[in-house]
Amino acid sequence: MRATPIALILAAAALAAPVIAQPGPGGPGSGGGGGRERMEMLRGSGTPADVKAGTYVIEPAHTQVTFSVSHMGISPFAGTFSGGSGSLTLDPAKLSATKLSVTVPVTSVQTTSDKLTEELRSADWLDAAKFPTATFVASSVTPRGPDSASIDGTLTLHGVSKPVTIMARFFGAAQNPMSKKDSIGFIGRALIKRSEFGVTKYVPMVSDETVLVINAAFEKQ
Repeated sequence: MRATPIALILAAAALAAPVIAQPGPGGPGSGGGGGRERMEMLRGSGTPADVKAGTYVIEPAHTQVTFSVSHMGISPFAGTFSGGSGSLTLDPAKLSATKLSVTVPVTSVQTTSDKLTEELRSADWLDAAKFPTATFVASSVTPRGPDSASIDGTLTLHGVSKPVTIMARFFGAAQNPMSKKDSIGFIGRALIKRSEFGVTKYVPMVSDETVLVINAAFEKQ
């Protein structure tokens, strides 16, 4: 049994949108749905109009790439990559001229199981010793709304390069109070088939379709 792409996208939406629980209407014990809770998306600071033109670099401590697959059709399972590096050059008034290049160390892969983490680094899966990095280089950026865009580019993973589209949404823009640098953040989502990159272990028990969710933080140079 394999998860459908739409199911994986829904799972990605849950992973991509940090949430907080808030009391339902009327609050606990009020009789208006007392005790029930609803989930609200976290919101960032500012608007796309607050983004300053220029060149930004990834802030690695707060940038994550999460992958999610269907585990035997029973439940979604996720892990993360971290420690990314790269640059983003953009002008909000001319988004189509955006330049983006990102590199992520494959050895940074992490799951809730130490055994599985080591397996993913092995030659049976990502072969981090032979292919130590994954890269994404954008070729075009197309606005899709007031705070979103599609980013077409090339993903290189496991020694294989394939075209991938990332659907990106603006999250926030503010001066980081710690670094005093102008900073911006985005959430991106992409759906790939891992077998197309030569990562075929346990397909289809562990789904071929893999959702990537990118929580990206950049600091202006």
